[in-house]
Amino acid sequence: MATVRWKQYALKFKQPSGTSRGVLTTKHSFFFLSDDPSFEYPAIGECSLIEGLSPDPSESYFTTLDAVCAFLGGKSDALPDLTAFPSIQMGVETLEKDIASSGSKKLFDHAFTQGREGMQINGLVWMGDRAFMRKQIIDKLEAGFDCIKMKIGAIDFETELELLKFIRNEFGHDIELRVDANGAFSMEDALIKLEKLASYRLHSIEQPIQQGHWESMAFLCEKSPVPIALDEELIGIQPLRVKRTLLETIRPAYIILKPSLHGGMQGSDEWIAIANELGVNWWITSALESNVGLNAIAQYAFSYKVDLPQGLGTGGLYSNNFESPLYLQGQIIRFKPDQSWDLRAIIP
Repeated sequence: MATVRWKQYALKFKQPSGTSRGVLTTKHSFFFLSDDPSFEYPAIGECSLIEGLSPDPSESYFTTLDAVCAFLGGKSDALPDLTAFPSIQMGVETLEKDIASSGSKKLFDHAFTQGREGMQINGLVWMGDRAFMRKQIIDKLEAGFDCIKMKIGAIDFETELELLKFIRNEFGHDIELRVDANGAFSMEDALIKLEKLASYRLHSIEQPIQQGHWESMAFLCEKSPVPIALDEELIGIQPLRVKRTLLETIRPAYIILKPSLHGGMQGSDEWIAIANELGVNWWITSALESNVGLNAIAQYAFSYKVDLPQGLGTGGLYSNNFESPLYLQGQIIRFKPDQSWDLRAIIP
């Protein structure tokens, strides 16, 4: 039986990336590796952690990685309960699919992995000062993106409104605008801010207030002139009946699924099934994974035949990311089936 091990890797941002929770310069991921000698490359699965956001318990994270490796390597009879470890759940699911593909990294067999079709993604604009954000917006629009996602909540709100006004004045209303507040608004001023944002004809706003306040969020979803999408609100919600209760209570316009935060592919499947039943739309985004995790999430998203732009534009964030078959053609993410992976940074 093949051995299974894990390795930690620090991804380095090309430039500091701002959110309402602070500025990111590095992000750690943990990789499961299955060393089957019959594979050209070891099978691999990424466990992506975001400090201050991922719900995985830090005090038992390493021991859980060890226990997973022992089970998958045949040295233990039981896989540990991963309910509280969505990032590890995603890593295990990805590794198992890659083992089944003989380490090819083609986890699903469909038009995306065959190189015949791609998916539209949104262009991500990080927080920063006015000049920095304005440059990002122009760069994304010139690259061919017609769906822009702008993080807000860390600089002056009036400056953020001016940036939205700039986009509308310069590029009209054909550009789809999404904003992500990451819970930065207080309940006291949330509706006022939403009403101001509405004048710029936004597609949606993610998580205007912090998660955990279901009744307040339900009130905003009912009253907001801007459609509301839930993101952080979904983190740590178990079991299935509680997921249903959350969506039935809040009734958002959209939910945004990050498999590494929301229970892997299995947990995301559950959210999607309930959302479809209740008429709640959804899309899938990465949780700052390397190209290994991004590859898994892109293939998973395509398996649902998605039609909304997905949040999969994070492959160019890092200076030490891995070369992979993923590439962007304008606003379309694609996969080159004949290109190999360069994983020498984590595989000795």
